[in-house]
Amino acid sequence: MVIHRKTRCHHFMSIKSSERNFARRIDLTSLQLFVAVCELGSIGKAAEREFIAASAVSKRLSDLEATLDTPLLYRHTRGVDLTPAGESLLHHARSVLFSLEKMQGELSEYADGVRGHVRVHASISAIIQFLPEDLGDFIRQHEEIKIDLEEHLSTEVVRAVQEGTADLGVCNIANGTGELQTLPYRHDKLVLIVPKGHALLSRDAIHFEAALDYDHVGLHSNSSIYLAMRQAAAAMGRTIKLRIHVTGLDAMCRMIHNGLGVGVMPQRAFDLMHGVGELESILLLDSWAERQIQLVARDFSTLPLTARLLVDHLSRQPPAP
Repeated sequence: MVIHRKTRCHHFMSIKSSERNFARRIDLTSLQLFVAVCELGSIGKAAEREFIAASAVSKRLSDLEATLDTPLLYRHTRGVDLTPAGESLLHHARSVLFSLEKMQGELSEYADGVRGHVRVHASISAIIQFLPEDLGDFIRQHEEIKIDLEEHLSTEVVRAVQEGTADLGVCNIANGTGELQTLPYRHDKLVLIVPKGHALLSRDAIHFEAALDYDHVGLHSNSSIYLAMRQAAAAMGRTIKLRIHVTGLDAMCRMIHNGLGVGVMPQRAFDLMHGVGELESILLLDSWAERQIQLVARDFSTLPLTARLLVDHLSRQPPAP
């Protein structure tokens, strides 16, 4: 029995030693680069995003595969795909990195004061309608926190949060966010913008189908507003008579004022741009014209303290304009 106990003890100690050696051989930088390559589907793109040579990324991945004694990626001319082992590692790597982010966030609360910066990507609708006032209020309460704000299409905002280039996203979400988490922020209402004297002004409210008889000035083809318009038209067996795409709501107003068509934008955004042409708005009765702007994060609980303070502030804002 004594020999048996010693054998079991020796076996247990060997397992513990093996676990410690495994942990020492896996470095966090390699895990971070592995996740980046998986998310972008390319060693080159991951290297560009992480500001490191592609050859160095490739070497770290090869070393990681050697450490684990199994291939993690299928490499081909178009990029990389995950092996079954790679799928498993990606799941665990994300869990490890999220836990480290949570640890950093919790420890930051013990720092002397709240300092730092928050990277925010937001849609044009959110930036024009709500964020100037809301972020202004936040900065006046937390002058030591810097907010890096970038304007992007909603689809790009979601991608930035997924890839970790933004801590927080603020946008309209039409097709889900995968593993990301969301919180409600604000509501907005889409309306049809027409020049003064337009025939459609004989009605206080219309369904979008009535606007399909006219030329349109549209936002970017991948914008959430234009995607919703195109989907609505397709559901009715119609197409949008698109005259021109523009990148901003002010440009849309100027184009409509000068007779290039009609357009769709949020009511509050139109109200804030009063004076940009002789224009009128018409209420849209379609259900998709009522929209929810949301806060998006990988995991709200793992955000640093500064980002969590901003989330708390924005999520307390009134839901409607």
